[in-house]
Amino acid sequence: MTSTPPSREPLLSVRELRVEVGATRVLRSVGFDVGAGELVVLMGANGSGKSTLGLALAGHPRYEVAGQAQLAGQDLLAMPIEARARAGLFLSLQAPPDIPGVKNNLFIRTALNAVRSARGEPEIDAFDFLGQAKSGAKRLGMPDAMLGRPVNEGFSGGERKRNELLQLALLRPRVAILDEIDSGLDVDGVRALVELVASMRREGTA
Repeated sequence: MTSTPPSREPLLSVRELRVEVGATRVLRSVGFDVGAGELVVLMGANGSGKSTLGLALAGHPRYEVAGQAQLAGQDLLAMPIEARARAGLFLSLQAPPDIPGVKNNLFIRTALNAVRSARGEPEIDAFDFLGQAKSGAKRLGMPDAMLGRPVNEGFSGGERKRNELLQLALLRPRVAILDEIDSGLDVDGVRALVELVASMRREGTA
């Protein structure tokens, strides 16, 4: 694990984290701190538990999790999945799933308004959201038409990753766990990813 110098107060603090699937212990005694604007790179062989760590912190029901994890001073492990997202935790997936019948713009706006409500901010209406979404899509090289399509349905691997980047850009989480976020991206997509991550780190996202 390599990282930039941490800030004084960690946004995400993990101590003695243990993760099991059935009778198999996947992770044991994991501990680290991540500060505002800090970049941490988790490296390891395939099957070493990198993806499991992100899924466990996000609250995936497959995993039995013990230990301590705090997000901005809140007990992360005591929160249901949706509360973790509202509190500012974002997880990208290796293979983002299709959500048939749910339009992309409605899906992202609903998620954004849930986060805004948790922050004490007013909801954003459909008109203002669409302007922000189109602006974000343009920066990421996404055609506007993708906003009106069902989530990830018929999307290529690169389009799915760009769609995750759009969600990341609009939600502006406190902590973003990005699992193989560059997978399937072309050169322009990787450039957009680097620029987005740098911009969000300047704003304090870890």
